[in-house]
Amino acid sequence: MKRFFTDLHIHIGRTFTGKPVKITGAKSLTFTNIIRHARNEKGLDIIGIIDCHSPEVILEIEDLAQKGLVTEHRDGGLQYGDLTIIPGSELEIYDEFCKGPIHVLCFFPTLSAMKVFSVWLSGHLKNITLSSQRIYAPGRILQKKVKELNGLFIPAHVFTPFKSLFGKGVERSLSEVFDPGLIDAIELGLSADTKMADQIAELHRYTFLTNSDAHSLKKIAREYQILEMESPTFADLKKALAGKEKCKVKANFGLDPLLGKYHQTVCSECFAPFDGAKGICRNCGYHKFIKGVADRISELKSSGELLVERPPYIHQVPLEFIPGLGPKMLEKLLNHFGTEMAILHDVPLSEISKVIPEKTARLIGKAREGTLNLKAGGGGKYGKITDT
Repeated sequence: MKRFFTDLHIHIGRTFTGKPVKITGAKSLTFTNIIRHARNEKGLDIIGIIDCHSPEVILEIEDLAQKGLVTEHRDGGLQYGDLTIIPGSELEIYDEFCKGPIHVLCFFPTLSAMKVFSVWLSGHLKNITLSSQRIYAPGRILQKKVKELNGLFIPAHVFTPFKSLFGKGVERSLSEVFDPGLIDAIELGLSADTKMADQIAELHRYTFLTNSDAHSLKKIAREYQILEMESPTFADLKKALAGKEKCKVKANFGLDPLLGKYHQTVCSECFAPFDGAKGICRNCGYHKFIKGVADRISELKSSGELLVERPPYIHQVPLEFIPGLGPKMLEKLLNHFGTEMAILHDVPLSEISKVIPEKTARLIGKAREGTLNLKAGGGGKYGKITDT
């Protein structure tokens, strides 16, 4: 078995002609730029690009294929050199069974399957060219269509307060909206980790994923996982999510939940920590709040023994969060050591300290170990590293 660094939630900001796909995504996030950056600078082995249903994105992939830059693997997935691309789509479900909108990820083994899915979607969306669009079909119907095309169905960032399964979408259980047997994995999002999610018994059966939900090139791989598989293909990815034939998620790497944008409950007016017991903000007196992930999970937690052993969840801080490590210093590191994955996992700290100040190198060491001091985030604002 081999290790593969994997981030399965990367948005496309613009098509190759400059048309918007993910409106909030950076203009530099074209399909071509993503695959180059993910391979050459981030050092990833497998990526999921989840706006590939957009017709112009399909045209760009076909153009790269005609030029011989992208090929299809016989076991599923697109190959760009030694990088595997899993084509996917993020959609918003808000059917009659939902309490609020829910984002989901749908992945497919081939470009031809994605094209069929795109045609089907065009009859259920108002705008097929854009990302994260509301689908006018029940969640269970979408699940069945994905499975007809041999795809993977994964609820996205399931605890965030907005547009997620447990944030707004259901009262208590995913079975209110979905067929539990047609879910392949659960994406945790940036404000929860394995320990938090496993307080909910119905999630024990699923593999957990940690992905970046990148809206810019630099955000790629801020969360990721190591997959242990024979080869970087769609077929082995499917096995890894099911834990079959020794394929598995070896480790999850993500932000400490305290750094997440929605970890604690905050006042929706001034974003100060909100005292739910008193029902009023102690800072400004406002009565409305944004419920944090920690409090929402506390509401949902249930009894039930976890019968399977989870892979380790490593609280690793992305390089861009490290105090003092600006773009020029990061570029210097990349010039010396190749990729961010190499810097975070393989390069000895003694070598890193020869290239950048020892103080900053020590912080990278703490980031690897998960021992940085943190201040909690909430209400859409990231937490902060307090080490200096």
